[in-house]
Amino acid sequence: QMEDPIQLKEEGNKYFQASDYEKAVQSYTQAIKLNKDKALQAVLYRNRAACFLKKEEYAKAASDASRAIDINASDIKALYRRSQALEKLGKLDQAFKDAQKCATIEPRNKNFQETLRRLGANIQEKVNAGGALHIQFSTDLRVQKMFEILLDENSEKEKREKAANNLIVLGREEAGAERIFQNNGVSLLLQLIETKNAELILAAVRTLSGMCMGHKARATAILHYLGIDNICMWMSVDNEEISLAVCNLLQTITDCLLGQGKEEHHGKEESVVLDTKKDLRMITMRLLDMLVSKKVSGQGRDRALNLLNKNIPRKDLKDHDNSRTTFVIDNGLKKILKVVGQIPEMPDCLPLTENTQLTASVLLNKLYDDLRCDPERDNYRVICEEYIKSKIDPQDMDKTLHAIQMVSGVLQGPFDLGNKLLGMKGVMEMMVALCGSEREIDQLVAVEALIHASTKLSRATFIISNGVTLLKEIYKKTKNEKIKIRALVGLCKLGSAGGTDYGLRQFAEGSTEKLAKQCRKWLCNTSIDARTRKWAVEGLAYLTLDADVKDDFVEDEPALQAMFELAKTSDKTILYSVASALVNCTNSYDTKELVPELVQLAKFSKQHVPEEHPKDKKDFVVKRVKRLLKAGVVSALACMVKADSAILTDQSKELIARVFLALCEDPKDRGTIVAQGGGKALIPLAVEGTEVGKIKASHALAKIAAISNPDMAFPGERVYEVVRPLVSLLNTERDGLQNYEALLGLTNFSGRSDKLRMKIVKERALPDIENYMFENHDQLRQAATECMCNLVVNKEVQERFVADGNDRLKLVVLLCGEDDEKVQVAAAGALAMLTAAQKKLCSKMTEVTTQWLEILQRLCLHDNMEVQHRGLVIAFNLFSADKELAKKLVETELLEILTYIGKQEDDPKKQHIINVARDCLTRCMDYGLIKPLSRA
Repeated sequence: QMEDPIQLKEEGNKYFQASDYEKAVQSYTQAIKLNKDKALQAVLYRNRAACFLKKEEYAKAASDASRAIDINASDIKALYRRSQALEKLGKLDQAFKDAQKCATIEPRNKNFQETLRRLGANIQEKVNAGGALHIQFSTDLRVQKMFEILLDENSEKEKREKAANNLIVLGREEAGAERIFQNNGVSLLLQLIETKNAELILAAVRTLSGMCMGHKARATAILHYLGIDNICMWMSVDNEEISLAVCNLLQTITDCLLGQGKEEHHGKEESVVLDTKKDLRMITMRLLDMLVSKKVSGQGRDRALNLLNKNIPRKDLKDHDNSRTTFVIDNGLKKILKVVGQIPEMPDCLPLTENTQLTASVLLNKLYDDLRCDPERDNYRVICEEYIKSKIDPQDMDKTLHAIQMVSGVLQGPFDLGNKLLGMKGVMEMMVALCGSEREIDQLVAVEALIHASTKLSRATFIISNGVTLLKEIYKKTKNEKIKIRALVGLCKLGSAGGTDYGLRQFAEGSTEKLAKQCRKWLCNTSIDARTRKWAVEGLAYLTLDADVKDDFVEDEPALQAMFELAKTSDKTILYSVASALVNCTNSYDTKELVPELVQLAKFSKQHVPEEHPKDKKDFVVKRVKRLLKAGVVSALACMVKADSAILTDQSKELIARVFLALCEDPKDRGTIVAQGGGKALIPLAVEGTEVGKIKASHALAKIAAISNPDMAFPGERVYEVVRPLVSLLNTERDGLQNYEALLGLTNFSGRSDKLRMKIVKERALPDIENYMFENHDQLRQAATECMCNLVVNKEVQERFVADGNDRLKLVVLLCGEDDEKVQVAAAGALAMLTAAQKKLCSKMTEVTTQWLEILQRLCLHDNMEVQHRGLVIAFNLFSADKELAKKLVETELLEILTYIGKQEDDPKKQHIINVARDCLTRCMDYGLIKPLSRA
């Protein structure tokens, strides 16, 4: 008897070929007992499974095949044999999964494809017949069919597109995502990515994103299966759509690992402790590696920076754990500095987009702001200083140039740190020296660095005394437009540091219009790269401080359109510069009001008193606003508001809010602003940003809300988002106009629907509105009363009037006695609705003040028919509420008033008034309090 497993296997093979399956089983069984080699064991089990299939012992065949698969999960022969056995056992769903795995390993094997089709048809038949199979098999079939169509190169384009879209939709549903995942879908999706077909890659990546959404365990499994290196490689491609889709996939995975986003409970996952820190660090390290890799496209580098910007700094500074930030500083700060130190004009530059370096500067700033203590900030500074020092080499000008560019980049990020770096020995002197270099690239980098350095007055003083002459020389002599425009902006910026008039006039030598005209030419010249044209916008941001310049600029239609087009690019500097220029053109900056006495005193002491330029007067400002609206400024602003938060800073938001407020000044223009998306754009500006910016945006919203149809201005659910900004203006710290227009807006809203009234109540506006009803200012008191008139339709508001221990009803009754007719109309309307809706308030009205009857009688006799009608309705409500109250009223002069009005001849103009008076008398007759009028 043989004791060699290999010889026994060969013997079993011979018996199998001779169709002697019983002896073959015996040989394989003996070999299994003697064998100790795992690989051979798998072969022996799958061979014995083949014998059991022939003998129609399917349960044993499935068992042996499973043992082989346990040893080698990709044993295609074992998988196929188990599929055959399971099919015979009636377990079609499990057979289908095994056949699917076989087809994944060998997609061109026709036998596997045929088996899948056959099993699919059988499953579908049983599902349709209402068999015992669960509906999930139908989903499995759909998934398989989609992959078949997508992986078949001969499929029709329309079918492929439909299959791709269906797969994406299925991946977003929890049940669908799980079926794809369980049916070897991740492997098939990887095959789609490897086809290098852009359409299929996008479909696969978007499906994977859907599958990861809100499911930590699945997201972790997909991350490990795909591999972070592969994901980063796909994100690095020079295809914007694919790069963005992969970036979204990685963001979804990161959200899951951080426990953010739509996290759901998934049974077993609850009991599995997933250590995500290791995976998160691995992702972070790969993203940092992408920053300095020449193989990564400019777009890929931007995606990596955006992911770091979004996920590394803390979302809430109350969270004390900033370990992700310190990890990046220790392991990647030099890599980020390398990116900001790149010089696009030099041959060794990494692939960049126009936004790459600015985004890197934003990341530097966010990391610095996320540090918790001085030692952490010192560590950050030391790393920067040491890295920059290592690049400064008097013998290698190119290396030194990179160091200056780094300082320039840091100045656009954490400015305080950048200012410290400027204090490093020789840095400022090197900048000035490079300005005088013969090489244009040296001048280009040095001028940019000087511009960023001059923002601080202390540094500007050094540059004014050392660099202004050089900048003037460069501007006059250079023929390179890129350098010329930067030199101009540098002069403008230095000029503004010395005071508006002094600076611009001194450095422009009295020719600001001439320089502005040159800037407009550069701006309109599309042959110049966008990076250079943005400097023209920055120049205009300074030059438009001059009234003559801003007036000429708004008349230059091509220049305005060129600026609006540049505003659509994701560039922080451009957005800020465009917003600054528009603030200047609309005069929406803050101005100090000159006290006449102080002006006279200054003149007496022969001091210079700044006078308002004729073109800064209201008529000219209005004309410029109209010109900007006609040019489409609202659409440009709406586009700017959509920019990423890393690009659209709080300062830029405030400037945009200022411009919007200036544009909304004339009620006739508000319809145009709404039509071009201004209403929608203002909502986020009113919610986030600087305090001043939020107030300005809220005020602009109030102006629109006051006179516009809310359904048109803020369609759908958006109208509810506007309520909070309007309520925020009901504050004693806000000025009277802001209070007034907010009340008008809320009045308009509260007249639309009960849902809106409820939203106003929930925002706790009621106490503030009541306070303004006490105001001495007539218009504020009127607006608040009108708003309350609309709000009392709401049941919750009515219940607050009914509740004990408040003077709300008393206030409304007293306001009905005011001399101001508009206040009377609103107060009487509120009282009429309250007494109609709540009978308790009818008797309460007679108790809140001794003047109630006198006020009611005055209302019923009022010359204004609207006030009179509302007074009579109140009287009718009181008569209808209670017989005892009616009896009390009949004993007063009110009965005579009602009789006088009710006996009047019918008159179409005031028939509604006469009818209410007669209804009151009829009610008294019903009670038996008076007798019918007898006629002769």
